[in-house]
Amino acid sequence: MSMLHKTVPRARSATQSGFSLVELMVSIVIGLIILAAMVALFVNSSGANRELARANSLVENGRLAIELLESDVVHAGFWGSYTPNFDDQTFEDPPTDAPSAVPNPCLAYATPWTPQHRLNLLHVPVNVYDSNAFCAGIVADKQAATDVLVVRHAELCEAGSGGNCEGDVAGNVYFQSSRCVDDTDRYRFGVAGDTTFDLRQLNCTDDTEKRKFVSNIYFIRDYAVTPGDGIPTLVRSSFNFVGGVPAQQAAVALVEGIQGFRVELGVDNRSEPYPGEDTGTPVDYSVAVDWLDPDTRTTATNRGDGSPDGAFITCTTADPCSLDELTNVTAVKIYVLVRSREEAPNYTDTKTYQVGTSVMGPYNDGFKRHVYVSTLRLPNVAGRRQTP
Repeated sequence: MSMLHKTVPRARSATQSGFSLVELMVSIVIGLIILAAMVALFVNSSGANRELARANSLVENGRLAIELLESDVVHAGFWGSYTPNFDDQTFEDPPTDAPSAVPNPCLAYATPWTPQHRLNLLHVPVNVYDSNAFCAGIVADKQAATDVLVVRHAELCEAGSGGNCEGDVAGNVYFQSSRCVDDTDRYRFGVAGDTTFDLRQLNCTDDTEKRKFVSNIYFIRDYAVTPGDGIPTLVRSSFNFVGGVPAQQAAVALVEGIQGFRVELGVDNRSEPYPGEDTGTPVDYSVAVDWLDPDTRTTATNRGDGSPDGAFITCTTADPCSLDELTNVTAVKIYVLVRSREEAPNYTDTKTYQVGTSVMGPYNDGFKRHVYVSTLRLPNVAGRRQTP
């Protein structure tokens, strides 16, 4: 008997199906949300980085401007070992070398400089103006409501000594002071060839250092590179010999974004108060030093004491600083208003800024600003007025 075999059909294997339209749309929406979040994160991070860069730039430019000015101003009145008789409290006789006039800071050497003009340059190491009347060809395109600062001293290193010190260049103006009691002149000040630099050291054999004459004029120009670019910039004109005669040269840009610049002077025009006095007596260089006690010589009644008396003063065209005031400057206060290089989005500067005696702003633009202030003692002037 034959057996019948029943054939059992094999089960079909399950087939994979694609995304449904709903699933696809949900996926796209989720992807767009993630992409939008990433874009927002990138934009916020980029904006924060740009804001940080603007803030860092503002801080760095402000500090750099202050440091450049400080490094020069603190050396004002440095002339090697030379000390003027009128400011030397060991000098016994009535001094005859007090400056006679405020020197023109832009008088070229070929004019030529008279002996009295040279003496005035030495003894008025700092001056401040609020206009360019004296140096119209040099102080050009000056930012409105800012000052012009003049600083004079001898180079700190000997000409041609190597390193960062400039070589002994024909045509430049140099200064040399004497330490030898047998030398007829106390200093030599002029161009090599025009002046023989043969003053000697204490041993009266070796020559003393010949140092380059430094005269720097600082001001704010209303552009950085191209006139009209609108970037206020701290610039400096230096005294140099360039293809003609020694003179102040065209200003060179130092720091961009410096919008405000004011300078005040501390004047030491009274003696140290002695017992029973509230304030010292006025300085008088027409007579010899008058000591309160000639035996101890600790208090000169007609000379300064190295410290500014009263409030710091400003020098303006309407009320310029007098020769007596400039002769007795022993401290300088510098105000710098710096702005960011770029405008910040969604920001309007409605603040005002106290820059010395001036109130600047509001500017109502997108630039951020900050005021830096520095007060400097002039050790080369103040130091020689102090008594033990």
